[in-house]
Amino acid sequence: MRILVIEDEKKIASFIKRGLREVGYSVDVAYDGEEGHFLATTSDYDLIVLDLMLPKIDGVTLCKKLRNEKVITPILMLTVKDSIKDKVTGLDAGANDYLTKPFAFEEFLARVRALLRRIESKQVSKLKIDDLEIDLLNHKVIRGSKEIELTAKEFALLEFLMRNEGVIVTRTMLSEHVWDINFDTYTNIIDVYINYLRNKIDKGFEKKLLHTIRGRGYIIKA
Repeated sequence: MRILVIEDEKKIASFIKRGLREVGYSVDVAYDGEEGHFLATTSDYDLIVLDLMLPKIDGVTLCKKLRNEKVITPILMLTVKDSIKDKVTGLDAGANDYLTKPFAFEEFLARVRALLRRIESKQVSKLKIDDLEIDLLNHKVIRGSKEIELTAKEFALLEFLMRNEGVIVTRTMLSEHVWDINFDTYTNIIDVYINYLRNKIDKGFEKKLLHTIRGRGYIIKA
């Protein structure tokens, strides 16, 4: 899952980004409404975390603008304003949820998961290729009768590959959808994680599912 955080307070933005990345989400950050609008309309995100008080374009105006432009990505609005009127204004602007600052990060994550589950509930909750199955709601991976333990980043990588079954996935595609906008494409971290994943889902099994297409990328197929 890829999340856009639009927050002008850099300490808060850094805190949110770090926390989300630790549990496996790919995160981009914008520090004002104009930059947030550009990213939200030029890239695909599963969730937008939007601060209410922003320079250049405020959160309510940006939220309305995105909805008018048919951006349907769920929006979690953050603000220090906690009156009922402010909450109603944010929700009427098109936000899906509203959280006041300061907040406990556990509650923030719970709200993020709840919004993302709404997306997943409208899509498939499980992906299956041959005898490999991934449960998107419970974050479980099983091959045959064996449950496979994956890190958050390995799970995100496998999910993206399985959603693109039979398609050659390039390093650029992986860097954009599994990592984030600032990912250094010259590092070998993608190859490292592919090897980690291959050792976990293919090692010990007769049929290999994850393949490297030299010079092009990776593909998962039965």
